Amino acid sequence: MTATRQENASSGLDRSEPIYVAGHRGLVGSAVWRNLTNHSFINLIGRGSDELDLLDRNAVFEFFAATKPTTVILAAARVGGILANSRFPADFLSENLRIQCNVLDAARQHEVPRLLFLGSSCVYPKFAPQPIKEEYLLSGHLEPTNDAYAIAKISGILQVQAVRRQDGLDWISAMPTNLYGPGDNFAENNSHVLPALIRRFEQARLDGEPSVTNWGTGTPRREFLHVDDLAEALLFLLEHYHEAEPINVGTGADVTISNVADLVARAVGYGGRIEWDSTKPDGTPRKVLDVTKLTNLGWSPRISLDDGVRSTVEWFRNNVGNIRQ
Repeated sequence: MTATRQENASSGLDRSEPIYVAGHRGLVGSAVWRNLTNHSFINLIGRGSDELDLLDRNAVFEFFAATKPTTVILAAARVGGILANSRFPADFLSENLRIQCNVLDAARQHEVPRLLFLGSSCVYPKFAPQPIKEEYLLSGHLEPTNDAYAIAKISGILQVQAVRRQDGLDWISAMPTNLYGPGDNFAENNSHVLPALIRRFEQARLDGEPSVTNWGTGTPRREFLHVDDLAEALLFLLEHYHEAEPINVGTGADVTISNVADLVARAVGYGGRIEWDSTKPDGTPRKVLDVTKLTNLGWSPRISLDDGVRSTVEWFRNNVGNIRQ
């Protein structure tokens, strides 16, 4: 059964097939939904948390029985920045494990032929060689500030691989780098670095503050990918990638957090001082993904960091009354 299903995997997706996007209202899920719509997919399935609680195992199984998706994109997760991950590790571990197990188990029971699980670059060791290759997974200690979230994501990767081995279903895992863009979480206490910087600098500009203080030293290096580029990459992988090993999705280029802060300040028009609080944690010193495998398949991002930040600032200003803050 394993060989038959995976050898017969189709490269293209039928635009009329039922595709379930788990987490379709979040940063990644909403971008995936937009992209699939733009590519003429006409049978997309999405449920908000008010309609389907992914922590409710019975509800998830009933949902799969009723909708019968043939492709699943698992983008639903409890996510947050370094502060939220540090404060609530038990919640991040428990909730993400339950979401993943419920969706993956239901998809397995219904023999969903194609599934893409979204991991995270935080699954790799804190001091992994740079740039980070897919083969470095499980080769060292994790970054302590988000190890609980990382363990949950690693479990999802291993579950996908186990289902492939046991049932022969053509499921894959993608490891995106740091993401940003429209639909992001700009909340003060649980957002990721780039949206947090946008909110902070925009508020300082509006308030006429003479300086802005950011966490850490500003020296760690990070890679950033616009979420619309990620959405394009995920569709590409669903149509062209059929391997058990997870695959990295990123730009392959990194910048210092200090550089990002300067870029955001320019984008919002803030001219005050930028200061750093070195008593706060920096996290992993450097994190950039090796995207050779994806590049060799024929995909690369199109949105530059400058253009992406400017458009995200514009989106933030246009939606400030309706976004997560």
